[in-house]
Amino acid sequence: MSTYLLVHGAWHSGRCWERMVPSLTSAGHRVLTPSLTGYGDRAHLLGPDVGLDTHVEDIVGLITEEDLTEVVLVGHSYAGLVIASVADRVPDRIAHLVYLDAMVPEDGETAADVMPVTRALIDLTLKSDSGWRVPPLPEMPPPMGLFGVTDPEDVAWLRTMLSDQPVRCLQQPVRLDDPAADAIPRTHIHCTVGKPDGFTRRPVPAIQPNGTPAQVWELPTGHDCMITMPAELAGLLLKLA
Repeated sequence: MSTYLLVHGAWHSGRCWERMVPSLTSAGHRVLTPSLTGYGDRAHLLGPDVGLDTHVEDIVGLITEEDLTEVVLVGHSYAGLVIASVADRVPDRIAHLVYLDAMVPEDGETAADVMPVTRALIDLTLKSDSGWRVPPLPEMPPPMGLFGVTDPEDVAWLRTMLSDQPVRCLQQPVRLDDPAADAIPRTHIHCTVGKPDGFTRRPVPAIQPNGTPAQVWELPTGHDCMITMPAELAGLLLKLA
């Protein structure tokens, strides 16, 4: 049995994984889908002091409190920053890192460094009435839709779990200074449909930090593949068990 720890991205909550969890649990694996501070059942904790460091502490705390080991740690989108930082903090507990259409940072980088278009969101937020709330991206015509979701019923369901992102999450840098984390194997899963202008993806280096060839898989769907292709995503993750 493996333990899958699935970390949602910006604006979402742990509910976004609901459709794919049964495929993992029916195969005999443990699955955890926490909502980060400020989202879902923790939305009441949203505030200007919530940042990347807060979310890293959320996941490190869960791993240590539950005494989790051999974790397949999956980070979607913004959560690529989170899982990279978590792996640096507790590398001995992580069996595999999965960057799911995610930001992949280097030491000292912020979200704006990894994806420069994010700088525009930060600037708009700092000039806004709140000064810290980053609202979810607007729905666009297909194939972009709402985070790549285009089916009207799916869009309506997705809207029930979206909330604002604190700008501090996009401003705080990752800290990646434990060389032990380099030994953790990585898999990158890319969604190939409906990328908005400016949201460019860094090329994945041919060789992983642990010296093995890069493993990159693709899903022919939009960004929120856990909603649009849950069975297919679960099938890929099961290959890592």
